[in-house]
Amino acid sequence: MSAGPQENIALPADAPPLQWAQAFGLRRIGLRPPLRPYLSSLWQRRFFTWAYARAQNDAVNSENRLGQLWQLLNPVLNVAVYFLVFGVIFKQSKAIPNFLAFLVIGVFTFTFTQKATLAGAKAITNNLGLVRALHFPRAVLPASVTIRELITHGYAILVMLAIVLLTREPLTWRWLLLPAIVALQTVFNLGLVFFFSRLTDHVVDVGEFLPFAVRVWFYLSGVVYVIQDFSRGTVKTIMEANPASIYIELTRGALMQSYNEQYPTPAKYWVYGLVWAVVTVIVGFLYFWRAEASYGRG
Repeated sequence: MSAGPQENIALPADAPPLQWAQAFGLRRIGLRPPLRPYLSSLWQRRFFTWAYARAQNDAVNSENRLGQLWQLLNPVLNVAVYFLVFGVIFKQSKAIPNFLAFLVIGVFTFTFTQKATLAGAKAITNNLGLVRALHFPRAVLPASVTIRELITHGYAILVMLAIVLLTREPLTWRWLLLPAIVALQTVFNLGLVFFFSRLTDHVVDVGEFLPFAVRVWFYLSGVVYVIQDFSRGTVKTIMEANPASIYIELTRGALMQSYNEQYPTPAKYWVYGLVWAVVTVIVGFLYFWRAEASYGRG
């Protein structure tokens, strides 16, 4: 029970316990708090959320000799493999302008959502000790995972921009659109993290299945090919509405003039990207918040 100070309480001595509790502002601990106080409590802990995200980021790969560098080496090595398979063997490099920059943007952008989703799915299950020991809004944990992956993605963006420039893409005003694209994708990622962190906490097997689902999502998102060249009609419409492909295409359109000249980015992609971000974070947060009282009790 928690209490709030009350003065001049006038109740009969034989009043039910519930009336005494209400009179003194007592409430049961462990119940799901109302939405507005919950959001307020989450905002009050924003500095802790940021600090916890930084601490987690520093701890990742801390025992490896190359440490944090592995967070950048992994997507770079993936790019090398995909370039060999799709660029050289399947000769995509001849069909797509500046295939190396095209591939780097696709892999790095998708990796941001991939890592956030997979790590966020275990935001609760990997922190059960903390959940059971301390009282705080559990949404802090999914939010800290998203921030941690955003920090990592920030370093990846620097590498991505360097490679794009080295492949002789010009620096244009469209590069100024990149922060807005990253912001939309981050909000979208946060919604996914909220959703899957609750789902995995309730159904542990989801965490085992999710990597396979994300791998399928990778190959449906136009990371290594141009969606416009490989689909028509309803299939094309569905694939273009895929949120991962939207953020990838927006990024390519912003950073690659050669690609944007051949495959102009439709304005509707901005609408799709905004809608996906807003709807996903609202639905994901509400889904997570509704189970607030159940985390750590399994």
